[in-house]
Formats: sequence, C-alpha cells, structure tokens
Amino acid sequence: MESEREGGAIECRLVRVRGRVQGVGYRYACIQQARVLGLTGWVRNRKDYSVEAMLQGTPEQLASMCAWMERDVPGARVEHIEASEVRPPFERFEGFEQLPTA
Repeated sequence: MESEREGGAIECRLVRVRGRVQGVGYRYACIQQARVLGLTGWVRNRKDYSVEAMLQGTPEQLASMCAWMERDVPGARVEHIEASEVRPPFERFEGFEQLPTA
C-alpha cells in the first residue's frame, strides 16, 4: 500500500525513546511538533518509562521528527532513540494523537 501526501511516498516508523522522557511534557511536545510537520500517528508512554510513537509521513518529515525527538524537547534528556521501519501494508492515521500508556 503506497500513498502520496505532499508529493512524496508515505512511510511509517515505530520510534522508541529512552531517557528522562516522562513527566516533562514530552508527549505533548511531540504532538505539537508532529502536527507542525504534517505527520500522522500517535505517541504514548510505556510502562518501562520510555515513550513510543508511530509516525507516518514522507521520508523527509520522518527524518525531521526523529531528529527533533532526539534533541529538541525542552526538559527531556534523551539517552537513546530507536526508529524501526513499519512495512506496508500499515494502518493509515488521520491525525496525530496521544494514546493511553501501554
């Protein structure tokens, strides 16, 4: 399943961020930045104190978001970020939202 948005192929990444990323507004900041970049997907806390996000967008949008998640969230201290490609077919999201802790 390949779709087009803003002239580019839509890709999907599952991102896990570890470090001091809970209790500092990380998810809220991610929602705001994802919407600015035009991404769709979701973000949630994990019980192991990491943050997980499903990101959909063009390769350029995904690269921008992952770089931002690693270094530009005020109050966070990111120790490790891992982004895994989700192969098609994948569920398509309409917006970007926060999900309950998993």
